[in-house]
Amino acid sequence: MSKTILVTGAGSGFGKAAAIGMARNGHDVIATVHVASQVTPLREEARALDLRNLRVERLDLTDPYDIRQAQGFDIDVLWNNAGMGEAGPVFEIPLDLVRRNYEVNVFLPLQLTQGFVRKWIDAQKPAKIVFTSSMGGLFTPANWGVYVSTKHALEAVAEALQQELRPFGIKVQTINPGAFYTGYNETMADAPFRWLDDARHVTKRADLRAEFDRFLQAPDGHLDAREMIERMIEIVPADSGRFRNVVPKATEDMLKAHQLAAWENPI
Repeated sequence: MSKTILVTGAGSGFGKAAAIGMARNGHDVIATVHVASQVTPLREEARALDLRNLRVERLDLTDPYDIRQAQGFDIDVLWNNAGMGEAGPVFEIPLDLVRRNYEVNVFLPLQLTQGFVRKWIDAQKPAKIVFTSSMGGLFTPANWGVYVSTKHALEAVAEALQQELRPFGIKVQTINPGAFYTGYNETMADAPFRWLDDARHVTKRADLRAEFDRFLQAPDGHLDAREMIERMIEIVPADSGRFRNVVPKATEDMLKAHQLAAWENPI
């Protein structure tokens, strides 16, 4: 059954590829992008692919007028996919960057979601909310703590919403990608070097760079994104499925083992 799906963060990466894929499958997709310069290229790409059911709009979550406009769209599925990440040692990262990461990854998606939820409840309309979380929403590697803590918060928000909204026929899911190669993690790994200063901080730039390089260059640190995109195209419009969707299976197994081991983790 065809759905009308709003995708945030569709200017690149998972969001863009999955938006195109869902439109190809016959869904009406509103692909929203963060900056105005992304609008026309994606509209032209949709025209070149003859995807008349792929509509492109700007949605900067920090702009209240953009949010108000988006909340006026009549949709069946809200996919909160937009996000950003700050990395670096939690004990040294500037707190304004921590607050900004929570604003973009938690507070603003929740604001967008609340507006749609109230509309759906008032209209007695069954609907669905999907959050792009992360493998990092279920464990915390050193030096990625700020970003993954926003995803831990998103996991809690989604789990609460699932219970609260079930009586109204509104479904909630999370998607938890592993370390797929889209450029997102690589860009996040560059972020601390705009503030990290060897003269002021305990953490040294060269040491942190080497640690990030080891993580990103490991075989499970740059997985082929096509697997995740194909699963997103299936998961987002579906009427049934699991609440939490970790991809690939090897990452799911690792996270389950990590969570079990956490019960015996010594100080």
